[in-house]
Amino acid sequence: MSFDFSQLAKADPAVYEAILGEIRRQAHDMEFIASENYTSKAVMEAMGSPLTNKYAEGLPKFRYYGGCDFVDQVEIIARDRAKQLFGSIGANVQPHSGAQANAAVFLAALKPGDTILGLDLSHGGHLTHGSPVNSSGLTYKAFHYGLDPATGRIDMNQVRELALAHRPKMIITGASAYPRAWDWAGFRSIADEIGAVMLADIAHVAGLVAAGLHDNPVPFCEYVSTTTHKTLRGPRGGLVLGNKDVMKGLNSAVFPGTQGGPLMHVIAAKAVAFGEALDPSFRAYAAQVIDNAQALAARLVARGFSLVSGGTDNHLMLIDLSDRELSGKDASEALGKVAITVNKNTVPGEKRSPFVTSGVRIGTPAMTTRGMNAEDAAMIGDLVADVLSAPNDEATLSRVAGQVAAWCEAHPVPEVHIDWSARR
Repeated sequence: MSFDFSQLAKADPAVYEAILGEIRRQAHDMEFIASENYTSKAVMEAMGSPLTNKYAEGLPKFRYYGGCDFVDQVEIIARDRAKQLFGSIGANVQPHSGAQANAAVFLAALKPGDTILGLDLSHGGHLTHGSPVNSSGLTYKAFHYGLDPATGRIDMNQVRELALAHRPKMIITGASAYPRAWDWAGFRSIADEIGAVMLADIAHVAGLVAAGLHDNPVPFCEYVSTTTHKTLRGPRGGLVLGNKDVMKGLNSAVFPGTQGGPLMHVIAAKAVAFGEALDPSFRAYAAQVIDNAQALAARLVARGFSLVSGGTDNHLMLIDLSDRELSGKDASEALGKVAITVNKNTVPGEKRSPFVTSGVRIGTPAMTTRGMNAEDAAMIGDLVADVLSAPNDEATLSRVAGQVAAWCEAHPVPEVHIDWSARR
């Protein structure tokens, strides 16, 4: 393989073997979890650099520690590239995750007990958008809008009715399992009508926005948060953008409000990833992500499977198994047996437990990085349909597993070399 773990192998064989196992799993599996991707070797090298040794609380040129000249350079590069990518006046690259980015926005814009309005979790929303089991739902008074049951799309009339009824201080847009484009201008109009601020959490579609293939929420929102992995194809981490009126409070909400020292090695990896996303080749990648998702979705529909909203505008789709005996848990486990990795997911009107669910979420960012094209995506849609149509048929599972293995061997994870004689 292209990584040198020689010191780790000697110092800690148990951890080394676990890492090696995960590298092999990634190589041998088709990765269709919508929130996952493969970073470049350059991103991983930056993340594994000695910058992990440096404390740098504060902002560039305004640190609480000495010796920050070079990490200042790194953070400034990351910040400037993020602003260029999204056309934002301000950026803070320090949030450790998307959840931390959202927590900082809430601290900057809200007081405990304030009302927020976001997308319902079972309709594709996110835990940090006011779920009662998350700090956002425990600290703030949360209400939720949902999808129109007839169309599977956000019901903007319901959004406006709820906004007028509850007068939230913040309207939250963005999702973890919504396959359609967002009407940022429509939400802005509703927010202005009630005097609310607006947060767009674009963690899932950030790469598509950066590539100019989805509308950019920055002109419509006081705050925009995102992760830096998923469609953006960077290291696991967070980013928050803001207009000039909110940046001072937002920076303070990140540190010291919700975090201590920033992870400078991760910020370096973010800088590298932002640079990659600024390259024209990234737009071609993002366009292929969408093409692949639409090809896969079309094949699943042709095979008789229902999708929430009937298809997709972005990188993911949600299979709705509500009318089948097969649950989301059963489906994800059956696909796992043939090395197709997905996740179970709730669907609108969910009647099963969140530990069982009636949905399966499928995304194309990682497999597109691996070289999948629309023809491949349609073929894989058939493999998924074959398994879900006969989840207990050993002959079907064996055949599909062989096809998956052959495709993966022909399309290796970029810059990772595996001995294919040592299959897991």
